[in-house]
Amino acid sequence: MESTNNYFKGLFNGIASLLTGMKTSMTVFLRKKTTEQYPENRKTLVISKRFRGALVLLYNENNEHKCIACGLCQTACPNDTIEIISEMVETEEGKKKKILKQYNYDLGACMFCQLCVNICPQDAITFAPSFENAVFDRDKLHRVLNKF
Repeated sequence: MESTNNYFKGLFNGIASLLTGMKTSMTVFLRKKTTEQYPENRKTLVISKRFRGALVLLYNENNEHKCIACGLCQTACPNDTIEIISEMVETEEGKKKKILKQYNYDLGACMFCQLCVNICPQDAITFAPSFENAVFDRDKLHRVLNKF
């Protein structure tokens, strides 16, 4: 008698779990679709503000980049995708100042962790909402950000 109870108990548990799975499937099936018809909708595509595309340097109103070549972003980057080349120059007042000579960025090695953006004291870098970065040659993913 006890084996019969176990049989029916297992049967009812199986049917209950089957119905739970079917309920979940039907809920997802009836939900509004979120598929984007890319590239047909390229002009109307809305990209989230939180999206992280390629890294870009920000410029002020005089078209000068805000980067002071402190090297914090290069140090914070876990993959070494950022390389800052700086040089010391003497200002008109006779003081020495470090200036940015070249800001190298490897988009192919970047993991978009945003550590470089968060640590920048000048808010000189950010992620642009660009996502079309497919190329046939990986060398094209190496970019110099402070050159036009």
